[in-house]
Amino acid sequence: MLEAMRTARGLSIVVMIVTYAVLVHHVNTSGQSSMLGAILALLPMFLLVITFSLKTTSRLVGISSLLIFCIVSWFAWSLVRQHTGLIFWMLDITLMSGLLVTFGWTLQRDQKPLCVHFAEMINGGELPAEHERYAHKVTVAWVVFFAMMIIASTVLFFMAPLATWSFFVNFLTLPLVALMFVVEFIVRRRVLTDLPTSHILDAVRAYLNNSARTQ
Repeated sequence: MLEAMRTARGLSIVVMIVTYAVLVHHVNTSGQSSMLGAILALLPMFLLVITFSLKTTSRLVGISSLLIFCIVSWFAWSLVRQHTGLIFWMLDITLMSGLLVTFGWTLQRDQKPLCVHFAEMINGGELPAEHERYAHKVTVAWVVFFAMMIIASTVLFFMAPLATWSFFVNFLTLPLVALMFVVEFIVRRRVLTDLPTSHILDAVRAYLNNSARTQ
């Protein structure tokens, strides 16, 4: 029963992401400003503010943050409605930049590369030296991947029709991320022949279990 609920929740999230992407692409290809476009442009920021408001220990801070967001959105509504494409691009760049920084920050000399950390959670302890070196390279590969996605998105947004950029961001980003996982999995199996059988879901479960223990 619990597994069925998790599956249903996962499918619901996928449906919401796909629906959002389809609606955003529809707005971008219409070539006209609309209330739907403005709502979609503000929705991710609204969800972030709601999440922050619910998680903050201060109810006053949470309510104030939500109130400030609503006031700013009200006064900026016409501007948002006229420039939804630019806002969608900024949201995409912000997401990719956040991922790039998250992975890149861990490549500093005094930090543990993020993919090494995930591999250790799956392995249940420290990795052999060869595995650790490989996981370090995978972290670098993800940094390069996110940098390339930022460059591609920016070039397409300013140099190509908005519909072309929108198709790339809304319908190719996730498949490219999935392809990155598949390619890495194939390379890993060829480079590290003594690995136990595992897949990306093991990393997700390990991360969730680790987060639950630290809370």
